[in-house]
Order: sequence, then structure tokens, then C-alpha cells
Amino acid sequence: MFGKDIGIDLGTANVLVFVKGKGIVLDEPSVVAIDSKTRKVLAVGNEAHRMVGRTPGNIVAIRPLREGVIADFEITEAMLKHFLTKIGGKSMFARPRILICCPTNITSVEQKAIREAAERSGGAREVYIEEEPKVAAVGAGMDIFQPSGNMVVDIGGGTTDVAVLSMGDIVTSSSIKIAGDTFDVAIMRYIKNKYKLLIGERTAEDIKVQIGTVSDTRQDEMDIRGRDMVSGLPQTITIRSNEVQEALAESVSAIVQASKSVLERTPPELSADIIDKGVFLTGGGALLHGIDQILADELKVPVLVADEPMMCVAKGTGMMLDYLDKVPAHRNKKLFRG
Repeated sequence: MFGKDIGIDLGTANVLVFVKGKGIVLDEPSVVAIDSKTRKVLAVGNEAHRMVGRTPGNIVAIRPLREGVIADFEITEAMLKHFLTKIGGKSMFARPRILICCPTNITSVEQKAIREAAERSGGAREVYIEEEPKVAAVGAGMDIFQPSGNMVVDIGGGTTDVAVLSMGDIVTSSSIKIAGDTFDVAIMRYIKNKYKLLIGERTAEDIKVQIGTVSDTRQDEMDIRGRDMVSGLPQTITIRSNEVQEALAESVSAIVQASKSVLERTPPELSADIIDKGVFLTGGGALLHGIDQILADELKVPVLVADEPMMCVAKGTGMMLDYLDKVPAHRNKKLFRG
């Protein structure tokens, strides 16, 4: 790992780490289990994720990132330190340069928090920050450095980032705090209101992944278990795809509107390019059944789901690491200029 450059997709739901020359070496949930009395870290990543909703009173499973930004600085730092140690990134001989992705509308204070967490985790010689949709577009195989319009909709865990790119930079963009986590909460709320049944985040996510849809073409069903609000006892019910569609309608509508607003602000020449090339969907939310068709119908342009959409940002950091030598260390947010 001597002097290796590292790209980190610091996501609300998952952290992916790309090491130059090795590819993606880590993909684990952004969850940390701590002892609530001592604040001691007990587990990180996959091990901590298994504990979500299943811990005794003194152990708390925390997601230190919310809506794309750091909600708990100390725990984020501990998580990064754990992951960097796990991949061997913390070397006593050479500290790596790290490129981290963030949402487009992140504030300078939130940006500083991400940088400090990476620096203080002990792993970084230099920290660069780049905007997520730009990196996702590169990871999806789009050539954003040409004078031509490219549009990407990156639906992550905490935020959905929509951007039109040309000449290596963002022309118009929008970032909304509606994404995978919002879908889970909407499913939990729907089941609570309709069936008077309380379910956890893990169950809501399973529903979304296994039978979730935003179109009428899916007709699946699954049995779920939760706690009955009336009797207080465990109960099993059957939920169908069309119910999940109903639960997600409002959230998906917000993503469609954000995409429309970006297209409406796009210069006409770039709009013409997007009609030819289509819009690329990246992030875990791109896997939601029917979301590509809904966006295509509403935007009146072709919509394509990228190969391995959850890996696009991490792959993109790997590609952009090749440019680090040309970038002054003091430049961080506007990192690459075609």
C-alpha cells in the first residue's frame, strides 16, 4: 500500500473504497455500533449492520452520515479509521492521498467536516473533495470532458443528485434530500398507517429491494413480520408490490421534479445532446423497479440504468485518481477542469 491513492464513496448507506491499482477493495454499510455509556466503538460496517434494531439498551447502532453529510463527526472519524486500517491504508511509511465524494449542495462547513474526518482518521496525506454526480458520471462510462451535454441522476441513500455536465464540470444541478432512506421511511409509515404494524428499517429495506416498484407492471408479494400496535404482539402480514408503489409515489415524484427543473435550466445545445445520449441513472435507487421508465416518460428522453449503478461513484473516484498529479492541493471543490 506504499503511497497508494485512495478514492472513497462516503455514502449515507454504504462506504466504498477504491485503491489505485487494486480496484474496489471495500464495500460495507455506513453503520457503527457503540456502547452508549462509554461511547466505545464495538463494531463497524457489516458486523454493526447486523445489529441494527437488535441491540440491548446500552448498545446503539448509529449511522453517522445522514442525507449525505456528517451527522456525528466523532463516529464518522472512527468509522473511516477502521476502514482505512482494514484495507491497510494506514501505513507508517507513506500516507495516501484521498479523494472523497460529496453531494452538490454541500456547505463549506460540511465540506470541512468531511476533510477533517479523513485527515484525523490518520490515513490521509492530502484530502480532495469532489462532487458526487460528476464522479458518478465518470464511473458510469460517460466522457464528461468533451464540449457535449451529459446528464446523470444519482439516487443514493441520503440524497438524489441530478446534474448536467460538459467540459469536465457541472453546468446545472440539483440535490434533494430524498433517496433510498426516504423510500424506507415511506414504506414504514405506509404499513404503520394501513396495517397498524410497526416494522424496522431492515424490514422496510427488504421490502423495497425484493418487491419494490414504481410502475404497474410488477405484481409480487411477500410476508413481513412486525409488532401489532393494538395488541403489542408479533404479527405477520402479506404486502404487495402495488402497495409499495403507493407508498413511494410522493418520493419518486420529487425526484422526477428535480430532474425536470435541471433539464429546464439546461442550455438548448446541451439539451439536444442529452436527447441523443439519454440520461444515466446511478446509485442504489437506480435499481428500484420501474424508476427508469417513469423518468423516461416524464422527461421525454431515453433513460438508461448504468452497469453496476451502486459502484459508479467508487469506480469514478478510481478514474479521477489518475488526475490528482495535475491538481494543486489547495484546490478541492472545483477539482477537475476537463
